[in-house]
Parts: sequence; structure tokens; C-alpha cells
Amino acid sequence: MEIKRIGSQPSAKGPADWFTGTVRIDPLFDAVEPGRVAGASVTFEPGARTAWHTHPLGQTLIITAGCGRVQRWDGPIEEVHPGDVVRFAPGEKHWHGAAPTTAMSHIAIHEALDGKAVAWLEHVNDEQYRIGD
Repeated sequence: MEIKRIGSQPSAKGPADWFTGTVRIDPLFDAVEPGRVAGASVTFEPGARTAWHTHPLGQTLIITAGCGRVQRWDGPIEEVHPGDVVRFAPGEKHWHGAAPTTAMSHIAIHEALDGKAVAWLEHVNDEQYRIGD
């Protein structure tokens, strides 16, 4: 058994190569061989979001606070709230983040395939983000 105590792992700022705006990543758990599942709590300030990206084995988001937005490529922007669970299929191009005026936090869970859990792509531009306002 292993217990990771709250505060025992440092928070990290979401890198500008992968995020727009202010994002804080709090690691929850890393994959431990032979497992390949990892999770983090991610907080997006208003207007902050990920870049477009994919996960080789998909991703699950559990919205824990605030109001957010999620979108898959060529799909509508969907608003999400605490208690919502979002599942992106393996290889599905998508982004997620906060609403324009409200912060959002979620727990992100994904698996690695051959040591790779995510492929980062281009940034979501302001026009793409604002569609639906």
C-alpha cells in the first residue's frame, strides 16, 4: 500500500507550449509498472485552456469545480460542470479548459502506450475558443 499525502508533491505551472493562460497542475498519481494509468488535478483560471491534443489510449476528465469547456475536433464546444465526467476516445483530437469568466478544475486520468500518454498539437486560438459565446 502507498499513501500520497496532500501537499507531498509540488504543484507545477502548465507549460506555455501546451496551455494558454494560467494553469496549475497538481500530480495525484503516476503509473507504476505494470500499470500505465496516471492522474492529476488541473486548475484553469478563467479563459485558460489546453492546446489541441490526443491520447493514445483516451482520457477521462472528472469535473470537480467551476465551469469549463471541452471540445473534440469538428464537434461543438460543450459546457461542463462539477460532477460531469468526460471521456475522450483513443486518438480523439480535443481540448479542455475554463469558461471565459469562470475557473474550472478537473481530475485528468490517462494511460500511457509505449511510454507515451499525450501528443500535443497546435494551440486553440481565441476564435476557436470563443465560438458559442
